[in-house]
Amino acid sequence: MNSKFKPGEGRRKKFAFDKGRQLDPLSLEEVKNLLPLNDIRRDHLIEYLHFLQDKFKFLYARHLRALASVMKLSMAEVYEVASFYAHFTIVDDKDEKLPDITIRVCDSLTCSLFGSEKLYDDLSNKYKGRVRILKAPCMGKCDYAPALELEHNHVDNATLDKVEEAITNKAFHPAISKFIDLDSYIKGGGYSLFKKLKSKEVTYEELSKVISESNLRGLGGAGFPASKKWEFVRANKGPRMMCINGDEGEVGTFKDKYYLDTDPHRFIEGTLIAAHVVEAEKCFIYMRDEYPGIIKILREQVEKLIEIGLVKKDFIEIRRGAGAYICGEESALIESVEGKRGIPRHRPPYVAQNGVFGLPTLVHNVETVYWIREIFEKGSKWFLSFGRNNRTGLRSFSVSGFVKNPGVKLAPAGISVSDLINEYCDGMLDGHKFIAYLPGGASGGILPASLSNIPLDFDTLQDYGCFIGSAAIVIISDKVDIKDVALNLMKFFEDESCGQCTPCRNGTTMAVKLMQEKKWDIKILEDVGNVMTDASICGLGQAAANPLTCVLKYFPEQIDSI
Repeated sequence: MNSKFKPGEGRRKKFAFDKGRQLDPLSLEEVKNLLPLNDIRRDHLIEYLHFLQDKFKFLYARHLRALASVMKLSMAEVYEVASFYAHFTIVDDKDEKLPDITIRVCDSLTCSLFGSEKLYDDLSNKYKGRVRILKAPCMGKCDYAPALELEHNHVDNATLDKVEEAITNKAFHPAISKFIDLDSYIKGGGYSLFKKLKSKEVTYEELSKVISESNLRGLGGAGFPASKKWEFVRANKGPRMMCINGDEGEVGTFKDKYYLDTDPHRFIEGTLIAAHVVEAEKCFIYMRDEYPGIIKILREQVEKLIEIGLVKKDFIEIRRGAGAYICGEESALIESVEGKRGIPRHRPPYVAQNGVFGLPTLVHNVETVYWIREIFEKGSKWFLSFGRNNRTGLRSFSVSGFVKNPGVKLAPAGISVSDLINEYCDGMLDGHKFIAYLPGGASGGILPASLSNIPLDFDTLQDYGCFIGSAAIVIISDKVDIKDVALNLMKFFEDESCGQCTPCRNGTTMAVKLMQEKKWDIKILEDVGNVMTDASICGLGQAAANPLTCVLKYFPEQIDSI
């Protein structure tokens, strides 16, 4: 062998540069200063990413490397989670400095109807290079359209002048609403039912009987009987967990926000009652990042409950979402609670059997638990006394669009949209004629005004290819092209698809492309819609085609087809 080096000798030579992604000592120190080093938890990855972005405005690659090192995770895993959620902004260390101020302009349906696209263009031109202007999905301010978020502060009925004033005044933090505080709530009988359950003065059987007789159903969209959920979770051996789905991401929905803004303790008591019923070891409250004021309220009020000994320390964890519509699906929500990408799970097993950390888990919507105390105190007959068109109970409708008085309307279940408009919203805006409506947000479909007398409740809309879901009612007028409405909704689904399954991931993209054409290829669009409905993994993917299929079915005269 003529070589003066032995085999493999070259590998011992010093490289001119360090291999791989090197840790920056300063970045490592910055990350360590933000984290509870004595209690690093894998399921808190999303929380830690929030810490970093809140501190440094963006997620720098150097900080992600440091975070991966501290958490003993791969860089790929940290990056994949950070890049999955819309509210995280990853920047390379060498990128030019981005503006410190970020404005997110809602481009979902109601805000779009009221001029958010023009507002986005105007803001982009006015603040080019000085402020980061982004488009964002529904932020629960549909009754104040168009809306935007300036850092963490919402600007209602936004205009250029309002934005300029807010920037000048550095109004970057959320406005805290007036709400029923702890003392006032307790004086009004608050937490007495929870205490009676704990002391066994009221039994599970007594509570469950009342809730079952009232026919209280899941008010997040699925409509599953609340008492049945309790039974299913209790049937599985403990330990058990509980999750509150506060990720109110359905386009047009803001009812949960209303109740949390005004009476948070009624929600918290309902949560504690449901958790007690299933003997949950821990409760996770997963809230939208778009509701920063509510997150602040809940954290402060939970601390007060700990101080007076009503709640054990660390029993309730309030988790902050990061902008992912898919996390409204219960298994995707649980994945996010575990600090992962919000990817829906295959079922079975169901979350009542295999939920958070593989344990049986009760998942409830905010409004569902909100009603528990009142229904028990007033009785099931009181709740059942409301209703129209052979339906019973009360429903909270989020009404937006071209009505004079939008907002959350507490109305009898089974009310028709025409009665809802006339009796609760003071009619249509002047100069606007009612032609169509969304009965259940983006995924609930689109119906013509000719079907405005259908009862708005569970199990009444399926025959029409729609469903009530979270009762997000968007009223459309004759000033709007229905095709544009459907396209806006489909773009929303395209952007919010988690990307796990082909029918939803590729189907939404293909539908958007075809719907942007001047002439629609109806045969192909029908095929795309059928595949999405039949083959998507989760309910959200299966419902994503509803705006398209409804337009094809109910508004054929507005379609110029091939």
